[in-house]
Amino acid sequence: MDIKDIQNLIKFVSKAEVSEVKYKTKDFEITIKTPLAGSDAVYAQPAVYHTAPQAVAAPAPVATPAAAAVEKADAASDDSKYVTIKSPMIGTFYRKPSPDKDVFVNVGDEVSVGKVVCVIEAMKLFNQIESEISGKIVKILVDDATPVEYDQPLFLVDPS
Repeated sequence: MDIKDIQNLIKFVSKAEVSEVKYKTKDFEITIKTPLAGSDAVYAQPAVYHTAPQAVAAPAPVATPAAAAVEKADAASDDSKYVTIKSPMIGTFYRKPSPDKDVFVNVGDEVSVGKVVCVIEAMKLFNQIESEISGKIVKILVDDATPVEYDQPLFLVDPS
């Protein structure tokens, strides 16, 4: 497999929006992982595997603090009285239990402790995320069918 084939495979994987692809022949093995939409990482077995995660980890913190700083600035200014429901895991955020069903919650809906507010898909498992507080949904911070990180804010709830 030459470099052009590898580049084409990377492009295909990123367009297909899959998280991991393994390709093996009798004398060659490559694993392509896409931790976030739009960023591709290539890990070749075994030598490159130990250095590639560092290269992937470096760009992510650069973008994340900038976005987090903007979110924190907005949250501190007018959302300080609200409680945040955060993602307990990495995965894909869904507002509906399935494409043909209604959303779990909308802005203005009342939630109570234990009410399912969304689903996060991780490794083909759909995990129902329940509210840990009672109140009214003020803002939905994540678009449907988008990747979320651990501890990422998903909803703002007015507990009063």
